[in-house]
Amino acid sequence: MTEFRDQDLSGSRFERVYLRDVTFSSVLFQNVRMKGVDLVDVDISADLRNVVINGVDVAPLVEAELDRRMPERVKMRPDDPDGFREAWALLEQRWEETVARARTLPPAALHESVEGEWSFVQTLRHLGFATAAWIDRTVLGTASPWHPLDLPWDEAPGWDGIPWDREVQPPLDEVLALRRQRQSLVRDVMARLTPEQLAATVTRTEPGWPQLTDFPVKQCLRIVLNEEWHHRLFAERDLDVLASREQ
Repeated sequence: MTEFRDQDLSGSRFERVYLRDVTFSSVLFQNVRMKGVDLVDVDISADLRNVVINGVDVAPLVEAELDRRMPERVKMRPDDPDGFREAWALLEQRWEETVARARTLPPAALHESVEGEWSFVQTLRHLGFATAAWIDRTVLGTASPWHPLDLPWDEAPGWDGIPWDREVQPPLDEVLALRRQRQSLVRDVMARLTPEQLAATVTRTEPGWPQLTDFPVKQCLRIVLNEEWHHRLFAERDLDVLASREQ
């Protein structure tokens, strides 16, 4: 088995190559051409844009099917303040249900990884980081809003002054206390949101992350909605596995 980690394979050419029982994680496929390829028993979880298979762009088809299966998903793409308030209220409600489900498992199970993914507690910690980054720092202008339990994504480059302890295992209630503070922060921003604020841009050049110029406030808020929506689905998926282990 060959392992490629932190490698740039741009411009590579693969011919008569067998990729069986292969795992791709955090991989960028851009400007890729595949010809004479057999895709059999393939499971892909990805952001799809301009993905053409046999002459058909499948990305819109996949998006439409996901929206059909999960009608609430459409609400995660709001354009006006009321839409953002509705989306956030819905996410808080769904997360309450997911946390209640997680509490039915032994506390140790909430620190277990499923197929190398974040544990349930780590997922909550990452959402805290996302809120701190995109709401507290970017929208509200707090230069360093971090808490020791905040958890950036695994492939992040790392920054001075931003916590990053993947191995610590705090109790669920400790993480939830921080999470409730961050949820309240977002709720307050959504409650005061006006069309003018939603149409504005922000610039943050202080040390840390993110650093950006003239970035739309609407996009900051949508990033948080997207993080909350998708990570809850991931958490529910993994809770299914953890629950089956307890049976």
